[in-house]
Amino acid sequence: MADPNHRDVTILRDLARQYAEVCADPKQDEKRALWREHNSLKRTRPMVVCAFVCAVPELIEPILECEDPFFRVHERFLRQMLLWDYTGDDFVLEPWITVGASRRGGGWGLAGKRIPSPDPKGAWRWEPAIKTLEDAEKMRKPIHQIDEEATERNVSKLHDAIGDILAINVNRAPGGHNIAATLSNLRGLEQLMWDMLDNADWLHGVLSFLRDGVLDVYNEAERQGHWTAADHSRLPVPYEPSLAPPRANGGTVSSTQLCAFFHAQEYAQVSPAMHDEFMLQYQMPLMEKFGLVHYGCCEDLTHKIDILRQVPNLRRIAAVPWADVRLCAEQIGEDYIISWQPNPSDMGCCGFEPDHIRSIVRNAMDLMRGCHVDIVWKDVQTVEGDRNRLRRWVEIVREVTEGY
Repeated sequence: MADPNHRDVTILRDLARQYAEVCADPKQDEKRALWREHNSLKRTRPMVVCAFVCAVPELIEPILECEDPFFRVHERFLRQMLLWDYTGDDFVLEPWITVGASRRGGGWGLAGKRIPSPDPKGAWRWEPAIKTLEDAEKMRKPIHQIDEEATERNVSKLHDAIGDILAINVNRAPGGHNIAATLSNLRGLEQLMWDMLDNADWLHGVLSFLRDGVLDVYNEAERQGHWTAADHSRLPVPYEPSLAPPRANGGTVSSTQLCAFFHAQEYAQVSPAMHDEFMLQYQMPLMEKFGLVHYGCCEDLTHKIDILRQVPNLRRIAAVPWADVRLCAEQIGEDYIISWQPNPSDMGCCGFEPDHIRSIVRNAMDLMRGCHVDIVWKDVQTVEGDRNRLRRWVEIVREVTEGY
């Protein structure tokens, strides 16, 4: 019987060669230069990003061939990136492939429980870990500790397969420590909202514990030299003159040379005052560890832009499909970049109507005229198996925004 790993390596090497060729294309440097201007709040055309990751399973999973689960993960990444190149958008494809370090001690000592639906595609409910106020005393702070032996095994395996084609970047930076998500997972979202009224002092104590735990992890990573120039948040594209230029295994940098992504989706229904008191003030010391910050994921920030102005290194604010684009643009002006996210259903998840797309994008661009804008098609759940929609969407948006 043939060695499946030999076949897997052959598949991976072919994909790596294709990806290396894409990354070497001069258009990547052209995009980098444009992002530097855009992220510096200089006048550029609107940047267009087709962040289609949610739709990838229907486009990628059926064509995966590697049998080894380790190689299959990296095959998936390479196929995703080649598909991303096919869209023709402004996302920069970097000439490396990343192996995440094996980590120890990342939890908070407690974990909620996901109760799935019998239907694989159905809804699920969450059973929180902190059911009583006293349960919070069981929490422990995470630690930043890398299992170097396990990490080296993974790096060597991938390097032996494709290291002569692509650089193998190792990510030792702290994982995502989103305190809004952590808190809602530990306590339950509905109960968390009641706590803001009924148990405010207790909640402030828990938030302080979470903030300090993340800060400790950040500081320990800094002490060990584990922040590198490849550890930016990739969305938004992090090219900007004050930041460390992204590069594989780019040597130790300070977190203040990196771009970071923060949000509080779980606080979408919380008032601006409570969002400020019970989240933003605890995120502020974390955000200040970085050079530039993008704020917002799926939450409507229309009425929270005033409180976000407290963030000294804020550069980009998300305007989601349910945001009031006119009010966002009026408040943001030229002070920050508006990262506008049109409704994915309108853009091509349920049929594809070019004139409908043109109308929506044109109307939004008229409302944001004079602002620094990037347009991100994200949260794409399906393109009904039609990969051509991704490329066509980029072409249509570019056509509409050319005059802006």
